[in-house]
Amino acid sequence: MLSTREKIYIIIFRTNTQPGKSFDVLLLVMILLSVGVVVVESVKPWYNAHPGFFLSAEWFFTAIFTIEYLLRIYSHPRPLKYMTSFLGIIDLVAILPTYFGLMIDQANFLLTVRAFRLLRVFRILKLTRYMSEAEQLATAIRHSLLKIIIFFEVVLVLVLFMGTLMYMVEGEESGFTSIPQSIYWAIVTITTVGYGDIAPATVAGKFIASLAMLTGYSIIAVPTGIFTMEIGKFAGKRKNGEDTRQCPACNHATRDKEDKFCSRCGTKLE
Repeated sequence: MLSTREKIYIIIFRTNTQPGKSFDVLLLVMILLSVGVVVVESVKPWYNAHPGFFLSAEWFFTAIFTIEYLLRIYSHPRPLKYMTSFLGIIDLVAILPTYFGLMIDQANFLLTVRAFRLLRVFRILKLTRYMSEAEQLATAIRHSLLKIIIFFEVVLVLVLFMGTLMYMVEGEESGFTSIPQSIYWAIVTITTVGYGDIAPATVAGKFIASLAMLTGYSIIAVPTGIFTMEIGKFAGKRKNGEDTRQCPACNHATRDKEDKFCSRCGTKLE
């Protein structure tokens, strides 16, 4: 027999049961409605006409998300790991702004309170737990992080070199008033944004700018290729079943390494 804590865990963290699906659908609706209230609240005529409604709605959603957060901590086999995970932090951020508003004098720190209240819009990040693709993306980012860091280091050296070179060639007459300003131009050019607020005037400067543009087209696809390769590896593992565990009783497959019991029949997993 499953304990109450394990039943709550299955309902809250799993979607392969009817109660779990119903809980996730309800929570999904609460998230969308909460974010919608935050967006509509920013329209001053509407807020001034119904301030009580927005205050009541905010406390209602905050209460719902607070109960959800506490239940997740209570039911999780390793509460501290959940609290320090990405989704755990997002769940905490979803409820903190409202409580911060109580602790800060709104008369003296109105702008600060408003900043805290605007953080409520980040509740939309809670939707990531409902997208299976988010797991693939997170895994791909973790595995390709070192390669991406090295890539950005190379780009940083490149824009530093080109910015310094343009500062020497063009000078202040063309708007390249300093090396940082020239580096800004190099970043805008290599990323193919091209604001046009600074432009080379000399033949040598235009030649360097042309090289920067061509270089930008050449390197802009590098991060995409790295991510695509890692996502392909992850998808291959899933297809081959390398990241699953089988229940010895009902043969149900689970991908969560932290699960101690089968979410279908309750049998203890090896």
